[in-house]
Amino acid sequence: MAEFLSLHDAVARFVEDGATVAMEGFTHLIPFAAGHEVIRQKKRDLTLIRMTPDIIYDQLIGAGCAKKVIFSWGGNPGVGSLHRLRDAVEKGWPHKVEILEHSHAAMACAFEAGAAGLPLAVFRGYIGSELPSVNDQIKFIECPFTGERLAAVPSVRPHVSIIHAQRADRQGNVLVEGIVGVQKEAVLAATHSIVTVEEIVDDLDAHPNACVIPGWAVSAVAVAEKGALPSYTHGYYDRSNRFYKEWDAIARDRDTFTQWLDEHVYTAGEKA
Repeated sequence: MAEFLSLHDAVARFVEDGATVAMEGFTHLIPFAAGHEVIRQKKRDLTLIRMTPDIIYDQLIGAGCAKKVIFSWGGNPGVGSLHRLRDAVEKGWPHKVEILEHSHAAMACAFEAGAAGLPLAVFRGYIGSELPSVNDQIKFIECPFTGERLAAVPSVRPHVSIIHAQRADRQGNVLVEGIVGVQKEAVLAATHSIVTVEEIVDDLDAHPNACVIPGWAVSAVAVAEKGALPSYTHGYYDRSNRFYKEWDAIARDRDTFTQWLDEHVYTAGEKA
């Protein structure tokens, strides 16, 4: 059952050096506050998994937390490249980072397979793609019923998955509203899970077809108001489009990035 912890204590307990960590949330509900706590605690050698790593993974990589990134698209949405990711891959700063690229379909199916406790995901895909030539985890198998050639990838089974959501009730059940990505699957696929929420409520007030993650699937719930900024949380606050544009200049230069990290992540943690 879910345990109510501070964000500091949840990260300290469940995110260990060398762990495989998935941080999910699509367009909104991106767990920035949790990512910043991982940076503050100087977690190292993490394998980071995310379907669409954007600037939170740029920050984690630039802070030296990651040794590997498994993903299906990476960039600053609507702006351009992830400069800290590129610097790590191309020039090894702050150290070399390995990348393993998949398609969106492969990642989504791999999360679903992990949530189901399966060792692999099978799907139609990668026909005519060059990704199998650079990703040795992409295999092809023959369907035993039809003889069809299908793609197969390992399931995603993180040590810990981290997501942000609107609210949790006092039993630890979590409501995810708005655009839903693979947050539910990421939680169910993981050994442990941390969910940050805007608030704790007596009643989720969920409609019949809502995405509710049951408390028995959650390891820790932590309140983190505005925990998705600069992305948005549906029903609570808007996306900071300005920050995404500003990040391009911040991340291009190592010294500017390091100064930003000191002022807005490390120092912010000391004030909290």
